[in-house]
Amino acid sequence: MIGHLAHAAGAPCPTFVLDAARLPREETALLGHLTEARRYLTSAGGAHVLKIALVEPSAHPMFDLDYRFVQALPGAPDRFDLRGSCGHSALASVVAAARSGMLPRLVPGARVRVRVRNNGDSVVCEVDRAERDEAGFTVTFVQPRPVPFTELLPTGSTRTVLRADGRRVEVSMVASANTYVFVDARSLQVPDEAALFTAGGDLLRRLESLRAAAAGLLGWPPGGAFPKIAAVLPGAGGGIAARALTVPGWHPALALTGAVCLGTAARVPGTVPWRITREADAGDGPLAITTPGGRTAVTAVVSLPGTDGDGSLLWSSVAGKHVTFQGSFALAPLSHLQFEEVAQCLALSGAG
Repeated sequence: MIGHLAHAAGAPCPTFVLDAARLPREETALLGHLTEARRYLTSAGGAHVLKIALVEPSAHPMFDLDYRFVQALPGAPDRFDLRGSCGHSALASVVAAARSGMLPRLVPGARVRVRVRNNGDSVVCEVDRAERDEAGFTVTFVQPRPVPFTELLPTGSTRTVLRADGRRVEVSMVASANTYVFVDARSLQVPDEAALFTAGGDLLRRLESLRAAAAGLLGWPPGGAFPKIAAVLPGAGGGIAARALTVPGWHPALALTGAVCLGTAARVPGTVPWRITREADAGDGPLAITTPGGRTAVTAVVSLPGTDGDGSLLWSSVAGKHVTFQGSFALAPLSHLQFEEVAQCLALSGAG
């Protein structure tokens, strides 16, 4: 089997992309194969690669590519979480699939329609530019039908109180692209953007404690990767500032699914992000999001609540994303020279 590495800018690590058709469908057997693949990656210097994507041409007439995300967890090579998705890895998969011949060559204006098998999302990846080893995209999460705001709230409420470290903290839990927990950083004694972006282990541990409490409330494993969590507050230059966790530790920026979920949450009246964007006078256009890794903007289009009841999410979009293809290699016994080539590719991916 051939594996591919591609790194979406802003992601904490590259994505290891594999052909799903060449792997078992049954979950126990599949995870056994992925465990061996992780051991191989680790032996070649790729222990930092914790994102795995399984892709194949879609049999569904509305899609080009079927994509399944697997989050590898630290601690042991057989630890995985298949519960959520990853937008950066979906983009990496599109680039790798095009390089392998699974998709046509990427050209500006092309649209690749991705079916996310983890959660049923429909993602349209529009190519803005295409070079030899890089591609730029605008990514749109399309809803097959308007999704009422109430269906985006896993707890049934715009705000939920979690107990962590002996304290009660109000958060908003929103499910759009991924399930996220959003907490006002000021409720954790973080006063502004500068303090948020320089905070260290104490804030990280408090966020992880809140995330584990949210997982328990949802009936999910507290040691898994989902739900995600981000601390937010008004941005110094307008919009909203956000700092999120990933596996493991701080996210260098914000996940693509995190940007989509935050943009959606900001349009749902009563949530923590909605309240903050109103405080920051962010308006109803594209939401500017500042992270430690830079700025991005997300457009979430909704039908607002009216006399007929709840508002609904229609679609969400993020532009300016780009992916670098980093190489391909065989997952098989290799000669010393071939193994060194794989190790060099993984070393470069670690620097990326």
